Amino acid sequence: MTETDNAATEKLELIMGREGLARLAASTVMVLGVGGVGSNCVEALARGGVGRLVVVDHDVVQASNINRQAIAFRSTIGRKKVDVARAMVADINPSAQVEALDRFVLAEDVPDFLGAYAGRVDFFIDAIDTISAKLAVAQYADAEGLRLISSMGAANKLRPDCFRFADVYDTVNCPLCRIMRKEGRKRGIRHLRVLYSCEQPVNVPVREGAARRERSNLGTASFVPPIMGQMIAGAVLCELAGVNIDGTEGAAEPGGAR
Repeated sequence: MTETDNAATEKLELIMGREGLARLAASTVMVLGVGGVGSNCVEALARGGVGRLVVVDHDVVQASNINRQAIAFRSTIGRKKVDVARAMVADINPSAQVEALDRFVLAEDVPDFLGAYAGRVDFFIDAIDTISAKLAVAQYADAEGLRLISSMGAANKLRPDCFRFADVYDTVNCPLCRIMRKEGRKRGIRHLRVLYSCEQPVNVPVREGAARRERSNLGTASFVPPIMGQMIAGAVLCELAGVNIDGTEGAAEPGGAR
């Protein structure tokens, strides 16, 4: 280990402990979606010492991403998000392994896709936007007992103090959670751990003449998705390291979900 590596882990070891860092280095985390929430989550996981990351996304960086995504700069516009994320992790922690999957997460593919990784991923993070895919991921994780945290809506939210971890069936004031609760019951999803905001969404009028599918009344603050990504990463890091901060379970055995 180099002097730089030692310096990077020194502060973490003080609060995570040497054994906790070892658990993190031996752990694998999959991040589905490398947008505003996902990219910032990947950054925090890399800085936190996770040894292996699987990042999944099919988009390229666009100028509109610059206000909130950890991988979005003028210099990265047009590049594949997973490629930029892999380069970012390598620059933070060269010893971390990154599997970059340039693909969409489609609802019909979820059982086969996640099933191929279930035995070797310790934690799954859902930071995708497509509701059908989110539901499919939640349903599979619930049925198979996979550790999953799902990010709920960041649009039209401004108050970080309103972020909460909860079961989706205990959420309030989140339009996406409302859909997930309704559809989740239909699919028999018993539990889904989410990060959501209990803040009432800011009322933003639809732009005159805009088609409904354009979602022109959905705005995103520069600080909201990054904070959500950091919070999810924090929960995952502490849980995998065995640091109990919120009454959740202790550390998983690296190399497979419990």
